[in-house]
Amino acid sequence: MVLFNLGGPDQPESVQPFLFNLFYDKAILRIRNPLRLFLATLISRKRAPEAMEIYANLGGGSPLLPNTQVQAAALEDGLQDLGDVRVFISMRYWHPMSDETAAAVKAFTPDLVVLLPLYPQYSTTTTASSHRVWREAARRHRLDCETRLICCYPEEDGLIEAMAARIRPALAAAAEHGRPRLLMSAHGLPERIVRDGDPYQWQCERTAAAVVDRLGITDLDWVLSYQSRVGPLKWIGPATEEEVERAGHDQVPLVVAPVAFVSEHSETLVELDIEYRELAAQCGVPAYHRVPTVDAEAAFIDGLARLARRTVKSDQAILSGAGARICPGRCGGCPNAVTALEEASIGLAAE
Repeated sequence: MVLFNLGGPDQPESVQPFLFNLFYDKAILRIRNPLRLFLATLISRKRAPEAMEIYANLGGGSPLLPNTQVQAAALEDGLQDLGDVRVFISMRYWHPMSDETAAAVKAFTPDLVVLLPLYPQYSTTTTASSHRVWREAARRHRLDCETRLICCYPEEDGLIEAMAARIRPALAAAAEHGRPRLLMSAHGLPERIVRDGDPYQWQCERTAAAVVDRLGITDLDWVLSYQSRVGPLKWIGPATEEEVERAGHDQVPLVVAPVAFVSEHSETLVELDIEYRELAAQCGVPAYHRVPTVDAEAAFIDGLARLARRTVKSDQAILSGAGARICPGRCGGCPNAVTALEEASIGLAAE
């Protein structure tokens, strides 16, 4: 098993090269070289001081790798019934990256490699990018065994149960200050990427709706929002900061739950815990409760294990959490291509 994740700088000196790797990704800056190289260098230098201040709140580096290591260990323990199973970690923008992980996997001499992104919702900017560089690294290291990708699992039962279980006590605490609003926040994307067929927003909407259904609260006040906007492009909305401001205007307590992040890192520990909390106080929000990510919650790890077992038994190269394609026809960025006849037969065209 290879877990894909974003990665994060492990010390202040890593911040600028981490940012360069991020912005040099052609899935992020969708322009040709040498302009992409020039802009990635410029942006990483300009943003590094601000980013270093952000990571200073976390002790100088990101906790994402140790958090992912805990998840990997828990998943490995849960898969021992499959035989000799090892779970590796491949980060996209900082170590351990695809090359070093592919070398370690090669040394393990596996019969089958299962790629599992810790991005529940598929995007061309995350899972597709990680998958592309993994394939390149695997070729370089002549890792030519059979490989399968779990592309997405936005409604996986364990994921939804773990999220709902962590949201319930926060809603109860917030209810002491009035009827609470559940604000489910995900990382944003520029609108043009979604217009080009990226499934991410549609899948985030599926996750949010599944969580609300699992909570089973009549007339729950809830909204899905998007955070972390950067640059001049128009991003999908509503924006999380605008929803925090609206909660202040409406005088409702807020429960803020991350729905696209499965482990704590700068966007939860700084953006949600510090920046939006301060904004909520400034806007007069009666109460602000932030729900933890699912991390190594048993239900979530059990869900990942189910996905792994199903993938091992399958003969498909790419599987969604439901097995077949789940994205509507307008999502041309979905890696599970289907014919028009297949699409009509499973009701995707109606979406």
